[in-house]
Amino acid sequence: MPSPDLLPAPVFNILPGAYLLLTPEAVIEAVSDDYLAATLTTREQLVGRVVFEAFPDNPAAPEAHGTRNLRASLAQVLATGQPHQMAPQHYDVPDPDRPGHFIERHWLCTNRPALDADGRVTHVLHAATDITARRVTDQQLRESQAAEQAARADADEQRAALGRAFEQAPVSIAILRGPEFIVELANPSLGELWGRPVGPALGRPLFEALPDLAGQGLEELLARALRTGEPVVFQERPTLLARDPAGPPALGYYNFTYQPLHDAQGRVTGLITVGLDVTEQVVARQQVQQLNQELEARVDERTRAALALQADLLAAARQQTEQQARLYQVFEQTPAPVALLRGPGHRFEYVNPAYQAFFPGGQLAGREVADVAPELVVQGFGALLDRVYQTGETYFGVELPFAPVPVNGEPPRTLYFTFTYQAYREDDRIVGVSIFALDVTEQVLARQEREAQRQQLQDLFEQAPVAISILRGPDYVVEVANPLVAQVWGRTPADVLGRPVFEALPEARDQGFKELLDEVRQSGEAFVAEGVAAQFLRGDAVQTVYLNYVYQPLRDADGTITRVAAVGTDVTGQVRDRQQVQELNEQLAASNAELAAANHQLTRTNVDLDNFIYTASHDLRVPIVNIEGLLQAFGRELPPTARVGDVPEMLRLMQDSVDRFKRTIAHLTDVSKLQQAHAQPATQVPLAAVVEEVRLDLLPLLQQTQARLTVNVPADAHLPFSEKNLRSVVYNLLSNALKYRHPDRTPDVQLTYHRQNQHHVLRVQDDGLGFDAATSEAKLYGMFQRLHTHVEGSGIGLHMVKKIVENAGGRIDVASQIGEGTAFTVFFPVHPAS
Repeated sequence: MPSPDLLPAPVFNILPGAYLLLTPEAVIEAVSDDYLAATLTTREQLVGRVVFEAFPDNPAAPEAHGTRNLRASLAQVLATGQPHQMAPQHYDVPDPDRPGHFIERHWLCTNRPALDADGRVTHVLHAATDITARRVTDQQLRESQAAEQAARADADEQRAALGRAFEQAPVSIAILRGPEFIVELANPSLGELWGRPVGPALGRPLFEALPDLAGQGLEELLARALRTGEPVVFQERPTLLARDPAGPPALGYYNFTYQPLHDAQGRVTGLITVGLDVTEQVVARQQVQQLNQELEARVDERTRAALALQADLLAAARQQTEQQARLYQVFEQTPAPVALLRGPGHRFEYVNPAYQAFFPGGQLAGREVADVAPELVVQGFGALLDRVYQTGETYFGVELPFAPVPVNGEPPRTLYFTFTYQAYREDDRIVGVSIFALDVTEQVLARQEREAQRQQLQDLFEQAPVAISILRGPDYVVEVANPLVAQVWGRTPADVLGRPVFEALPEARDQGFKELLDEVRQSGEAFVAEGVAAQFLRGDAVQTVYLNYVYQPLRDADGTITRVAAVGTDVTGQVRDRQQVQELNEQLAASNAELAAANHQLTRTNVDLDNFIYTASHDLRVPIVNIEGLLQAFGRELPPTARVGDVPEMLRLMQDSVDRFKRTIAHLTDVSKLQQAHAQPATQVPLAAVVEEVRLDLLPLLQQTQARLTVNVPADAHLPFSEKNLRSVVYNLLSNALKYRHPDRTPDVQLTYHRQNQHHVLRVQDDGLGFDAATSEAKLYGMFQRLHTHVEGSGIGLHMVKKIVENAGGRIDVASQIGEGTAFTVFFPVHPAS
């Protein structure tokens, strides 16, 4: 290569490639444009600087030794005068946009010496090729290959684990292919359920290998699942199965799921069957008390048999790679939740979609139970897993509740599972726990609902407000008796249950009840009776009770009448009340007759009293008029010389006494008219017209007082009242408002009307003298009582108003304040009292 001084700087700058021209001291004298572009630098940043200062090592990449390697290569070139090809270098460059940060770069570098005429190195030409993209690609490829190998190893291990779980599964699993249901794959638990090895059945149609299953309806269920592609699930199905080849088929109960199996194209090619023998649970539920110990023995025996069979088949299962792949497909498509936990921390190694569905919050694989499902630990399942892992003893859970944590605002719910926790082993060492579960929530809730309904019926029977009994057979044995019927009979349920009714109640034998029961059994028709008297022994005495009852025949399935239901109501209280009411009615009739006579006498007395008052007032009026005439004549005849001293005052006092006497006689006449006013007929009286007539009557008083009268009464307002009495009410209220005016202001009187519920409401309000309503109301309506005596009055007006209104079924209210005024509110009934 020619000496650098033969290349002008502009020519060096445009050399194709990334070049640096270095002095023996590693100072940069020139740099090509391509080098600047590759290192994201400028010529001003590099020229004149030592290359190691311009490009320091990246402290974040301690495995890279670019500076050291470049220094060694330059030293070799200076020492030998020969070019040096460096190995690929990881040498990062500073990030111009983020000071202190670096950008990853990989280089292929060559250092060539520039010699003078004496062979001495005057410069070093550093050529660099950016191979970052290729190195990153190679690294990613290596990582991808490593990850693929790890994934393949994990998949192989997972398949192996699934194979082991399939072989050790405590639930029965099989794959059936085609319309003939060829047994393609079956685990040892299925053989245990069949009561025979599964080997002879492989490759054969199911109902040929197990002819005792034919004819029990299973063919239709399998065909339906294969035809429709929909799973078929049944719980506790009774099935005859010859589990003992030497004996006849035995009845068992099984939970089974037939899950369609799809190929890659989505076509249904077969079925996955998952089954569980629940015979023991069903029988145990039917006879819990008697078969509890037997159930535990069977479970232990079954566990030992299953473990022995699993151990025999474990070696063969590990060699079946193709079978493991099928098992994986089985677990993926089975509707039963399946999971494999590994290690003492119970890390999820595998979960099928059915198990994952119970935890929608995130993937479970690779995480520990306590982290992803703490509710399992809180609800006691964590302790069960620990025990199985530590002891190797299989745990069978039957219909245990589990409450998953609600997500997405869902309401809390409780699920029920029948499941197994079983330790699985590798090289005879426990490495984890397998979980196989069946969701039995629907069955448990249905049974709980049935039990609740049964309990509800029992409670209804026990708490029924009627007496209920069921009598069986011709002797009428008491089969059912609720507390109320025992109470009616005067016995306890224990006294009568299981005994013929007329043996338990001998006093009822001759009261005709047996004949009625015989007739109901023979005719098949119900018998209804009301208020029948019956005698039952209560303590030491026989008491009579009255009953409403029904005898209803009950038939068996074949229509035979075997029982009679007796439903009765003790109506003793009602009957005696009715008898008492009848006696009271008779007494009341007699009292009414006496009252009618008394009313007649009172009416005559009132008439006599009215006649007396009228006669007295009439007879007194003539003498008082005569006295008044004589007094006036005496005054006229008295000579002026005699009108001295106290004579004029005495004459005036005598005249006042006569006037008061006349007014008293007039008041007595008014009082006698109240009884007649009460009998006045009611008509629809136009209120506005009555008020206007009263206003005209009071016009002189209105003018004299200069009072302002405001009337607010609709023109169409009509009151069902006596017109004469209504006029009296309005007149008295308005005249009082004017008479008892305040001396310091012009009277302001307001009369208003409105309709309120069942009343016509008339209100008269003034701004007059007022009074203390709290202490004066009783005196206000008293006859001849007056609150203000400075105004002429009789004290009879408001008394008459109150009597008139109350006699018609209404009422009058008053509100008043001293010096402020008074308001009278009269409530007239919409429908007057008759």
